[in-house]
Amino acid sequence: MAPLSSSFLPLLLLLLLGAVSSAASSPLSSSSSSSSSNLTAYEVLESYDFPIGLLPKGALGYDLDPSTGEFSAYFDGTCSFSLEGSYQLRYQSTISGVISRDRLYNLHGVSVKVLLFWINIIEVERRGDELDFSVGIASANFPIENFYECPQCGCGLDCVNALALPGSGSGTGTGHGVGRKGLWM
Repeated sequence: MAPLSSSFLPLLLLLLLGAVSSAASSPLSSSSSSSSSNLTAYEVLESYDFPIGLLPKGALGYDLDPSTGEFSAYFDGTCSFSLEGSYQLRYQSTISGVISRDRLYNLHGVSVKVLLFWINIIEVERRGDELDFSVGIASANFPIENFYECPQCGCGLDCVNALALPGSGSGTGTGHGVGRKGLWM
């Protein structure tokens, strides 16, 4: 997997995947159907045709209404990390939205930092072997294989090297992670 110069799309993708995965994964879910209540958030994402890497490690639980696709996912505090040291992604302690096959929309609680501004990722759509992340005014496409692995809060996908960097560590930091390949349009 080649590094990505445009890290914004992976950030959006991670945020959206996090919302979908978290909504469907925890046995703590109070709204999920009995058939899906034993699935993890990651397994729920896969059941909607999304890769597990849209969601960072550590989802505590979720609520999912299978009839409408409305979900909420829960983390132990805010989760943030950098991809390729360029863009930062941030998941609030609760993310919500609507999930359906190949589409996450009406997302709340997932944002990407572009230059000096935090911009909400509002939709993630799977189109074949690519994921399309939208912030409303712009979107970016990334290969689905960039999301086969779940990022970790604080260090993204490169926690071994992030731990070796001064001032980096675990938790809600902005450690450097491996980039993901894609383009913003």
